[in-house]
Formats: sequence, C-alpha cells, structure tokens
Amino acid sequence: MPDLDLSAYSRDLVADVQATADAERTTTPEAFTRKVLDDLEEAGIAANTFTAYHMAHGHLVHGYGVGESGECLDLFVTDFHLDPLESKLSKSDTETSFRRLLTFIRRCRDGLRRDIDPSFDVYDMCTAVEKALTEVRRIRLFLLSNRVSTGAAVPPTDFNDLPVTHEVWDLARLHRHATSGSVSEPIVVAFDPPLPCVSAPSSDPDHSVTMAVLPGQRLASLYGEYGPRLLELNVRSFLQARGAVNRGIRDTLLNAPGKFLAYNNGITATAAKVEFVHGPDGRPTGISRVHGMQVVNGGQTTASLHYAESRDKADLSNVSVQMKLTEVSPERLPEIVPLISEYSNTQNRVTVVDFSSNHVYHVAVQQITRSLWAPATDGSGQETHWFYERARGQYTDAVAQARTPARQRAFKTLNPPRLKFTKADLAKYVNSWNQLPFQVSRGAQKNFSAFMARINEVPPHVNVQYCQRAIAMGVLFRAVDRVAASHEAGSYKSMITTYTLARLSLATNCRIDLDRIWREQTISPALETAIDDLCPRVMRVVTSPREGNHVGEWAKKIACWDAVSKIRWAVPRSLEEELREDPLDEEALAGGTGVREGASDEVAAVPADEWYAVEQWAKETRNLEPSQRQLAEFVGRRLELGQEIPEPQAVQALHVRNEALSLGFTPSP
Repeated sequence: MPDLDLSAYSRDLVADVQATADAERTTTPEAFTRKVLDDLEEAGIAANTFTAYHMAHGHLVHGYGVGESGECLDLFVTDFHLDPLESKLSKSDTETSFRRLLTFIRRCRDGLRRDIDPSFDVYDMCTAVEKALTEVRRIRLFLLSNRVSTGAAVPPTDFNDLPVTHEVWDLARLHRHATSGSVSEPIVVAFDPPLPCVSAPSSDPDHSVTMAVLPGQRLASLYGEYGPRLLELNVRSFLQARGAVNRGIRDTLLNAPGKFLAYNNGITATAAKVEFVHGPDGRPTGISRVHGMQVVNGGQTTASLHYAESRDKADLSNVSVQMKLTEVSPERLPEIVPLISEYSNTQNRVTVVDFSSNHVYHVAVQQITRSLWAPATDGSGQETHWFYERARGQYTDAVAQARTPARQRAFKTLNPPRLKFTKADLAKYVNSWNQLPFQVSRGAQKNFSAFMARINEVPPHVNVQYCQRAIAMGVLFRAVDRVAASHEAGSYKSMITTYTLARLSLATNCRIDLDRIWREQTISPALETAIDDLCPRVMRVVTSPREGNHVGEWAKKIACWDAVSKIRWAVPRSLEEELREDPLDEEALAGGTGVREGASDEVAAVPADEWYAVEQWAKETRNLEPSQRQLAEFVGRRLELGQEIPEPQAVQALHVRNEALSLGFTPSP
C-alpha cells in the first residue's frame, strides 16, 4: 500500500471526522466511532451497534453491540488522533485497550449499572452487557484506531467460559476496507485435514466446479463465526423457521440427523480461489483452503444448522451436507453469482432480488448523479455533484485516479466529500420519508434489504427528477440529524432522526417541497423551526421504551412508530404556507413509475416560442439549473424545425415547464 495513499486517506478521514463532530456538536472520538460502526454494520461484520462512552479507573469503552442472533456480544474502544501518522499504535497500547474493555465487562457483570443514572445511555449499555453475558456464546473486542498498528494479532482468551476474540481496526485496515470495492473482507476457510472432493474439469477459464460433502458442525460453526457475511451474495436472507422448508430442516436435524444428506438439497457456494491437495496422478483429492467463500444458495440450510445446534441443542455430529463449490474469477462474480443462485435454487422460491451494487436501480442512480449538477448556494457560482457510491471505495478510487494533487483538489471541489452518499444512506433517507423508521432502526443491512425488496416490488422510474428528490430527502435527513444532535440525542441520535423525519412526513402528508430543498440545497427557516419543535417530542417517546424493552430494541418495533405517530403536534402555519398542494408519494417522486404515454404530444402542444421564453426567463432569474435551461432550448429548437421530441426528454421537459410555472414564469398570451 503506497504511503502517499495511506497519508491522503488519513488526512481525509480526520477532516471528515472533524466536520462531522462540528456539525453534530459531538467529540471527534464519538464521530469516528460512529463512522466506523456504520461501516462495520453495512459490511455485515457487526450489528445493532450503539455508541456510548464511559471511562473510569481501569476501564474505557466507546460502544457496544449484540449480534443479530443474540449470540455474540461486541465491545468497542476507540483510539483517535488528530495527527495519527506522528505515532504508531503499539503492542502495549493495544493490550491496554483490550484490558480496559475486559475490566468494563467484569464490572458490568458485578452490577456497574447500579452506579449509573438510568437516564444516561451508558446505563442502557451496562444493562445490555450484563444481560448479554447470561445469553451469548462468545465475546468480540474491537479496537478502532486511526493510527497504524505495529503489534501482532492478539490471541483469543476467555471470560467466564465465554471465548473472547480481539480485532484491531487500525488505519491500514480501515483504508484497505474503504478501497477494496467489496462488501467486506473475504472469508477464508481452512480445512485440516483436507476436505475430500471431486473436481469436475471445465472448458471455461472463468470458473471451475468441485463437489464435496461438508460436516454439518463445520457449516454451522462458519455461520456462527461470520453470520450474514457468509450469505452476502445470497439472493435472500434467512427466513427463520416459519416456512415449511425450514421447519422440515429443523425436524430432520432433531429427529433424523443421519438422513439429512439424503433429504436436503445441500448448498451452493462460490469462492475467489480454492487450494487443493493432489493425488499421485495430479488430480485434486481434497480442499485445503477456500478464499472468499460465499453461500449463494442454501442460506436457509446454513443458518438452520447453526440455530438448531445453538438454540435446540441438536447433535450435528452425524449430519453431512453436500456442497457444490464454484471457483469464479473475481471480476466475473457480480455477473455469474446471481445466475448460479437463480438456476440452482430448488428450495424456497426466490422472492428478494440480488442486493449487489450492479442492480439496475443503483446503476441508474449512479449514471444520473454523476452528471447531475447541484445548484451553487454559497455565492461562489461553483456547482457540485452529489457523489453516489454504489460500490464501496468508488470515491477513494476516483480521487486516486486523479493522480496529481492539483487534479485531486479539483475533483474534490466538484465532488466534495460531504456530498458523498452510499446505498445504505439512500435506503435510510427514502425509508424515513416513507414513514418506516422502525425499519431504519433495525440497522443498515436489514433496512437496505427491506428497501431493495420494495424497489423490486414497485420499481421506480429513476430519472433526473427522482434523483433530485431523493437527494433532497438526504438534505432533509441530515438537517434533522443536526437538530437531533443539538438536543443531545447522544447514542440514540440515529433513531431520533429517522423517527422525527417520519413523523414530519406523516404530519405534512408528504407535502414538503423537495424540489425547493434541491434548488436551495438546504431547508427553509420555517422547516428547521418546525423540526426543532418536533424533535424533543419524538425523543421523549423513543427514549421511553414500553414493555421492558431496551431503547434500541423498542425503536425497531412497529409499536414504537405507533406511539410516535400519535404525538400531538400540528404543522406550524409558517411551514404550512410552504407545503405543496399534492403529496409526493412514491409514484410522484419520479413523475410516475414509467415513461408517460403521450408526453411528446403534450410538449408539441406548447409553442416553440414558449420553450425559448422558459430558457430566457431561467437565465435571468437563475431559478432553473443549466441542464434544465438547455433542455428547454433543445425542445424549442426541435419544435421549430418540425422534429419530434423523444419521450424521455419530453417527460423531463414537462417537468421543467411545470417547475418554471410554479416559480413564477408567466407564458405570453
């Protein structure tokens, strides 16, 4: 890894953290911790994470999390420096940090919560840790640092008979993760002794297939260690034991484990590389190591094995699972894996789309946003792009491709880091607007999966207007987030933000003028005042869980949204005057779910002179974007020449004209 790349990444990271801390009125360690935890959640490495700082003699902690299955407790400690390259993260620093986390766990076990004010988020953390120690099967300790580590890996230990592992996420690892372009670090599985196999010859250089029989205990332990990461390329998530197929799997494991191989279809897995041991004739006879393993079909089987062993105490010693392992060249993974998963699926009907970065929806959003100029609002006249990062590391890669420092500065001027947003961000913005805050509160991965399921069910027509309004939702979401920070929402800020925005969307019936937010790239004073009044009301409900729930668990429940939706709050008159007449529902966000029939005829019914007048008015008033002015001129010229207007341009032209009319343009009689 070039030092220059690491240095540039380090500077950008510190600047980003400082800007976030300033905007959210929090500390830089808190902002850094939240940023890394969001990345770990998005990658499926951690789940249900919360920031909560507590320090006392002998212990230090910055956050915690309990895995999706409730079987793993995660504790996080942060080491953040404004000048991280001036010193290294030494072995002594690392050992001290992990020792402090273990001390915190010990004190939680001994009742530390009794010494904490119940109104503090630290109290929830202590309570959650104390409870988790009686339920989880393992503990993971994370050290998050923006310095480069010089120490070796810390070996596993144990606490009260629970295995404890240690993970150091230092600057180098964060940089590698940010620029990898993949969802998360590849899973490497070693088999000792080698797993007997039969390798089928292939004439296709892009892939090869190997058949093997995998011990059920080993597959269950892989899911226990990696969780949803093992299924990242799977087209669906684990459906628990509700469906007939999963109940059948569970019944077989409990009542006839020896027949599992005969009854079950097995799994289909992919790998970036497979290492073999070979027989005397040179043919592969066993699998010694698999790099980048992913279960693309048979996720139900994999997760069911794990839960049958952990929850039902099933004996898996006599369980075997057949495995078809396909080695695929990394550059072909996005193309081949969905097809393998689709064609090999013989268990549950596929009902959820492949959530990869190459989904047509995300490709369309990227294509449009790359050429979509956001209006300049700071008086500089410099228009910018909102950079949609549909694949991890795209922004960093784009900066690196600029090569020279001068070109990199120019790129960042046109694509400011503060205007970067990811797939998980987009899902968060849209689902909050659509009044699904309980879904957003379930974490980045689950919310993204739900978002994509909705996209697949009712595919939106992704056009310029759709992207503008989606970004406006992001501007609104970030504004609400800043207000929540000003009310000292603390580690609950993400939940307070999504619930406040959802309640605002409900109260206004989705009539907030997203087009105005896009044009101004900020919210109006009336809207900000309304949010400031609404936010603390929402916060009181969200942070007062019912039925003995922890705040984090309460926010995931529909009952929490029911309670928030019943908050007595009326839209202030000053904001009411700014609202649209009609709501912006999902169909209206893009002017419909597809290209409007007859749009060309509607455009042709407007005289060419009027389109020229729209362009001239927009130039004089600067109310429309340059691309919109150019479109009006394009339409006028084609009509003047007697040429037809293509339907896609006609749809956008009608939107431009309607927007001009709403902003004061008056056609000549």
